[in-house]
Amino acid sequence: MASLCLISILTSRFLSVRKLRLIACLRPQWQRQDTFTAWCNSHLRKAGTQIENIDEDFRDGLKLMLLLEVISGERLPKPERGKMRVHKINNVNKALDFIASKGVKLVSIGAEEIVDGNAKMTLGMIWTIILRFAIQDISVEETSAKEGLLLWCQRKTAPYKNVNVQNFHISWKDGLAFNALIHRHRPELIEYDKLRKDDPVTNLNNAFEVAEKYLDIPKMLDAEDIVGTLRPDEKAIMTYVSCFYHAFSGAQKAETAANRICKVLAVNQENEHLMEDYEKLASDLLEWIRRTIPWLEDRVPQKTIQEMQQKLEDFRDYRRVHKPPKVQEKCQLEINFNTLQTKLRLSNRPAFMPSEGKMVSDINNGWQHLEQAEKGYEEWLLNEIRRLERLDHLAEKFRQKASIHEAWTDGKEAMLKHRDYETATLSDIKALIRKHEAFESDLAAHQDRVEQIAAIAQELNELDYYDSHNVNTRCQKICDQWDALGSLTHSRREALEKTEKQLEAIDQLHLEYAKRAAPFNNWMESAMEDLQDMFIVHTIEEIEGLISAHDQFKSTLPDADREREAILAIHKEAQRIAESNHIKLSGSNPYTTVTPQIINSKWEKVQQLVPKRDHALLEEQSKQQSNEHLRRQFASQANVVGPWIQTKMEEIGRISIEMNGTLEDQLSHLKQYERSIVDYKPNLDLLEQQHQLIQEALIFDNKHTNYTMEHIRVGWEQLLTTIARTINEVENQILTRDAKGISQEQMQEFRASFNHFDKDHGGALGPEEFKACLISLGYDVENDRQGEAEFNRIMSLVDPNHSGLVTFQAFIDFMSRETTDTDTADQVIASFKVLAGDKNFITAEELRRELPPDQAEYCIARMAPYQGPDAVPGALDYKSFSTALYGESDL
Repeated sequence: MASLCLISILTSRFLSVRKLRLIACLRPQWQRQDTFTAWCNSHLRKAGTQIENIDEDFRDGLKLMLLLEVISGERLPKPERGKMRVHKINNVNKALDFIASKGVKLVSIGAEEIVDGNAKMTLGMIWTIILRFAIQDISVEETSAKEGLLLWCQRKTAPYKNVNVQNFHISWKDGLAFNALIHRHRPELIEYDKLRKDDPVTNLNNAFEVAEKYLDIPKMLDAEDIVGTLRPDEKAIMTYVSCFYHAFSGAQKAETAANRICKVLAVNQENEHLMEDYEKLASDLLEWIRRTIPWLEDRVPQKTIQEMQQKLEDFRDYRRVHKPPKVQEKCQLEINFNTLQTKLRLSNRPAFMPSEGKMVSDINNGWQHLEQAEKGYEEWLLNEIRRLERLDHLAEKFRQKASIHEAWTDGKEAMLKHRDYETATLSDIKALIRKHEAFESDLAAHQDRVEQIAAIAQELNELDYYDSHNVNTRCQKICDQWDALGSLTHSRREALEKTEKQLEAIDQLHLEYAKRAAPFNNWMESAMEDLQDMFIVHTIEEIEGLISAHDQFKSTLPDADREREAILAIHKEAQRIAESNHIKLSGSNPYTTVTPQIINSKWEKVQQLVPKRDHALLEEQSKQQSNEHLRRQFASQANVVGPWIQTKMEEIGRISIEMNGTLEDQLSHLKQYERSIVDYKPNLDLLEQQHQLIQEALIFDNKHTNYTMEHIRVGWEQLLTTIARTINEVENQILTRDAKGISQEQMQEFRASFNHFDKDHGGALGPEEFKACLISLGYDVENDRQGEAEFNRIMSLVDPNHSGLVTFQAFIDFMSRETTDTDTADQVIASFKVLAGDKNFITAEELRRELPPDQAEYCIARMAPYQGPDAVPGALDYKSFSTALYGESDL
């Protein structure tokens, strides 16, 4: 009995397990039938009807044809209203024929099975309809139908935690994926953070209820069935999810349109910002040039060396402090202009035309005028300093010689006018005659000094000395006095000779003394004058010449000393004879005022001046040796820096032509090259310091080098500008390549073609070279009428200014336009039309709703009011705005 009970219990349990398994197997089919029924009713509701049993209500074919008309928007053939089986089969066949006309292959599905209520065939037919009209048109990134719908779900749910959509069955069991789809598009409907992964029934019911209430998506699935099924029905899930896709597809289109407009507006705003920056930088640079040129063109000379040296120091400050930043600004301005034009071309915008007078060519012309004025100004300063230095030297020499002459002539007129011969004895008369002869000798000796004074005054006049009036006045006074002395001398001689017969000869010794003492005295005065004479030299050779002349003078001193001793011996002999003969002399020698004491005093003065002259010459020799050292030091550095700059310029030219490797490799190589050039700047600074020492030492020439500081500066500025332009060209090529989608191989092919026909490696092609290049690339530009017309059209694109040259950048722009596509005005108009809901105008409210705030306000501020017949208050014309963005009309 116990055994029978145990068998009964085991049998009942086995039957229960089989029943549960059977129910689990049937659940996907139930889910699919319920989902398909709900899907059909969501469309039939629009026609005012619905179905309850999918395999029964479609048997007569009437609701099936109605469903196809609703979902396709097309009219089917008129159905047959009869109740007979043949009428029903005909209606179903019309529906099946319509499905087949849409490119759908119906395998093993016939009208008889549908009319007979075959549930499997009916569900298969409905799934075919769903695939064709609800899922097949879904397209996401070149994938369609099931793959496209799955990719769309993955993209939309990617940011959400605990959601990983990999299929259309178990990925949806916990309900989080449905909630994530709704929250992604309508975040106000779902509080996603409050959902729990371990409560799938609540999650599913929440998504289904929200979709039905707010999104007009009917409830097609049952939460308990999905949770209770090991693998939910894939087709049921796909059908339900496709409803979400279609519900949100409108928002997707608006988002795409808004993104396109935002992209276009962002490019336009960036370009306008670059234009404003260019205008401001160009205005500032031109204003600086306008203020600086009049200062450099000012050629009003100053009266003193100190004032001119201050002008030179101001000019050095301009060169060291004020000009270098402006050189950088000019280079940056050209780079900004080229970058802006490249961006405008890449975004299919019209080229930027700066304000009148602010073109790059205008700035280059102004800069050239500035450099011409600068070069002339420096030459004028140096020449003016030399002139003033020469004038100061001549003026001092004039004053010194004039003072000596005036000291000599002091009292001479009174002496010549004295009538002492009227009461003199014979011996006194003879003495007066001899004295007068000595005076005439002295007067003749001073003739040379007077001529020198006049010559110096004339030279000062020719050099436009600022105090020429006083110099001329003093010179004229000396000349007038000299003429008067000549006249008086002649008159006195006649008076003395008249009474000469009555006088006796004067002592020959005194006479001989007077005759020899006067020239010797004059020689000593000339020697003292020469020893105190100022000198100015600029080279070692000049100072060595002065030293040699001084050494020759010193070699004559022993002879002069013997002459001095001989003259003093004559005086002593006269004294000895007078004393031996008891002759009473009347004091000093009557024939001359040059006493032995004067001779000795002046000789002693000459002896003192000789070592002073030695010291002055040695100091000047040391100075010139120091200057020579500065010359050699500067020349040594300049002869290294100058060739280095020339070599780098040649290397940059070679790099810009060869351009090996990828553009990024070329850019990296050029920037490393630029850093090596910048690292060489301390050598230039050292050269500037050495040049400043030369300027301060007033060294005006250097035979040891052909390089001047001006050459070095210009070469350095050209080197920096050339490397910066080459880097900018490569950056623009990268920008063109990335924006236009040009491959590295295409860029290398373009470069190889360009370099092949650039025979002179000048970086530009002439018309014939460019035509040969186009022919090699496959363009039909042969020398017939059609080919010439096509070539002229292409030349107008690559050489709009008709310069006769095609640069590599223009060549790249042309090839990128020929091989790639860009946004157009029509595309932007179509995007605005989506945002406007197919209207011919758009409102400010719609712009603020669809676009970011700054770009929405940008559009509102620039869109003109819409003037069409369907205009409403506040309507804006987005069509004219879009064409203006691409230069097809005025913004």
